[in-house]
Amino acid sequence: MTQVERYVYDLVKSKPWLKDFLRNVYQSVFDMLPRKKDWFASEFQYKEHFFIGFHDVQPFSPDGTKLIAQHADIEGRMPKENDALHVGYFDFTDGQLGDFHPIADSFAWNFHKGCRLQWIDNTHILFNTRAKEKPFAVIYDVAQQKAVELPYPIDSVCPRGKVATTQSYERLEYLMPGYGYQYIKDEGYCEENAPTQTGLLLLDLQTQKRTLLFSMADMQNDVTDLYPSAKQAFHYITHSSFSSDGRYIACLHRFVQLSDLEARTTRLVIYDTKSKQHFALPTEGMVSHYAWNKENKIVAYCHHKDKDGHVIFNIVDGKCVKATPIAQDKLNSDGHQSWVNSEDFITDTYPDKYRMAKLYYVSDTKVECLAYVYSPKTFQTKSMYNHIACDLHPRVSRDGKYVCFDSPRTGIRALYIMKCK
Repeated sequence: MTQVERYVYDLVKSKPWLKDFLRNVYQSVFDMLPRKKDWFASEFQYKEHFFIGFHDVQPFSPDGTKLIAQHADIEGRMPKENDALHVGYFDFTDGQLGDFHPIADSFAWNFHKGCRLQWIDNTHILFNTRAKEKPFAVIYDVAQQKAVELPYPIDSVCPRGKVATTQSYERLEYLMPGYGYQYIKDEGYCEENAPTQTGLLLLDLQTQKRTLLFSMADMQNDVTDLYPSAKQAFHYITHSSFSSDGRYIACLHRFVQLSDLEARTTRLVIYDTKSKQHFALPTEGMVSHYAWNKENKIVAYCHHKDKDGHVIFNIVDGKCVKATPIAQDKLNSDGHQSWVNSEDFITDTYPDKYRMAKLYYVSDTKVECLAYVYSPKTFQTKSMYNHIACDLHPRVSRDGKYVCFDSPRTGIRALYIMKCK
């Protein structure tokens, strides 16, 4: 953002409806100008009608020979009850996408986060689906071509592959439409503002038993003194993920008033499986996206010390010992992060006034542009109940050599892959 754009954004960011209105008017003015040209720092491949979804999912198999993906038969609207999402994987050799291997259909999905398709190990894939109103997860063995059903849907799999987080997708859809699943019932207790029965849960993939790590009532109790309005607010959990060693589980705790679901307060909460305690990072009521590296550091876009930006938090022995702002003079807008190695990460931006989104490589205070791509107006989310946007959502391969992302630059949602540098 320019300094003027940043100033206006800060004035209206607490009023999402006004922010979106001004963005739409502002971009419409620039729509009358010639379209900017797409630019890529290196050669790229793309597969139209495919996407991966959220930036926290590692789409590359542990051995680097496959890339999971999904595609839908619809576009421009949210999925209806019988709209299937086709899931499978591409062969991946020497940076080249090969044949696509379809494996199953999912009926519990959205465009923003897909069906949470992800790897357990080299031969097992996990994803969510639905039968009638019941959501559940499926473990698919790509070698044996066999599937095993789990009794609950999942959110993120531990890198060790034995447990996964789970939550109420009914409650998530109720309070943050477009991120949960429609047409389901899963004991979200949506009539309660802070239920004791649901929250962040851990699912053992072998025994299929669930454990409640903390409840929505616990989250409400954490913040009532600081935010008196939290007593009447509705609380929910989203965006959970494990640290690379499996010790910590991060998630976003959000609370809203039913009269304005977009005006949310957010904390980045860390659960320590060793001490069985949780704590919140100093994000001062706003955090949007985050990612773990292999040294138990988190990069998050958040509000820290009265300023929005990307901040790296260092987690040691069950507490945050350091918070370091990164390139906030150059990266002053929200983005979805993915680590290249223990020090460098890639992030994106939302479309600017020309409807162009950027992909950045970030190293300490050095910021390099990797791509500059068009996002057609037809892929702009019309309302919170029609969340059809296609963000870049970059994801870096496990060896740090490649980045894949989603883009509608050709007018069709597509999966892209290119070298990181």
